[in-house]
Amino acid sequence: MPASATDLTFATFNVSMEAQNYLPRGETGDSTVLAKLLKEGQHSQIRNIAHIIQLVRPDVLLLNEFDYIADPEQGIKAFIKHYLNQAQGQAKAIDYPYFYYSTVNTGQPSSFDLDNDGKASNIGADAWGFGFYPGQYGMVLLSKYPINTQQIRTFQHFKWQDMPNFMPTTKADGSAWYSTEAWAQFPLSSKSHWDIPLTINNKIVHILASHPTPPAFDGAEKRNVKRNHDEIRFWSDYITSGKADYIYDDKGVKGGLDKSVRFVIMGDQNASVDKEGDAINSAISGLVNHLKVNNSLTPKSNGAAEHTPDNPVAAYHTAAWRMRADYVLPSKLGFTVKNSGVFWPAKDEAGYELVSSRNASSDHRMVWLKLALTED
Repeated sequence: MPASATDLTFATFNVSMEAQNYLPRGETGDSTVLAKLLKEGQHSQIRNIAHIIQLVRPDVLLLNEFDYIADPEQGIKAFIKHYLNQAQGQAKAIDYPYFYYSTVNTGQPSSFDLDNDGKASNIGADAWGFGFYPGQYGMVLLSKYPINTQQIRTFQHFKWQDMPNFMPTTKADGSAWYSTEAWAQFPLSSKSHWDIPLTINNKIVHILASHPTPPAFDGAEKRNVKRNHDEIRFWSDYITSGKADYIYDDKGVKGGLDKSVRFVIMGDQNASVDKEGDAINSAISGLVNHLKVNNSLTPKSNGAAEHTPDNPVAAYHTAAWRMRADYVLPSKLGFTVKNSGVFWPAKDEAGYELVSSRNASSDHRMVWLKLALTED
């Protein structure tokens, strides 16, 4: 355990650790590609990712786009053992004794023609979440503090149609984009939504983790744009008393988060509160500015400002493609925000080589907040 259990760093990092990132263009693979690299412990890009983690040293860390591998010994445990537990560069090794790692909707075959291209391929855009194999673009939570595994709630199978006032997707003639049969089974979450309670200094902190679909790669129907909006809106409803009654988890338990609990919302939301990119801004703006969310200190970096010098909000970007996409949003209740940042060094700063290109580590940057626990 860290010396002080009241001073905590929470971070989110889209690490692009999925098979297509490691294969030549045009080649396809599956999660065994990552498993092999994790076992070997020598891949430079993954070592740089571990190096960044060791430099920032989060107490709680969400990794997006980390392929789900059913056997954790070949997946997240191999990453911890062969990369995080090994000192990278001048950084010190780091350990995470607790983790949560589970299935996601990406690459899960639907048996339907979800993109209406005339064929049901079961992969890519015809999977329940875009992906070419089950578990692609998965998620994992790493923690230095115990996870209350019996109280975890997942919402992988919550149906999009069961969200009140969902954004309908229609064809040019006004008819429904998805078939009646497909829509009846369609999950809201493109990966999953997780509520993971941690015990820190005898207090419970709920990690609300997700990775909504990119609001792109669709047509005039804007099916991905609308799904992104509603995936983000899910958390706003979940933390709002009186708005979460419709929500049910994968065990059938209904309702949202109790009103008097600490939470930290984390993940690559694929949407910018600064109205950059193609997302419908209202959902991410509503979440960041929610009455229960402390947004008093927005993470920023010198590297992002340098990357796009003519943009007044560039310092807040978290992705190399020039947008704020990744968020760590704590509750006002139970925390004081002490510091924040994005690991994106400028060219003349230490660590720049770790982010100097997409292949150096990832096209996203780690976002972190240092929080102090306050009394209930």
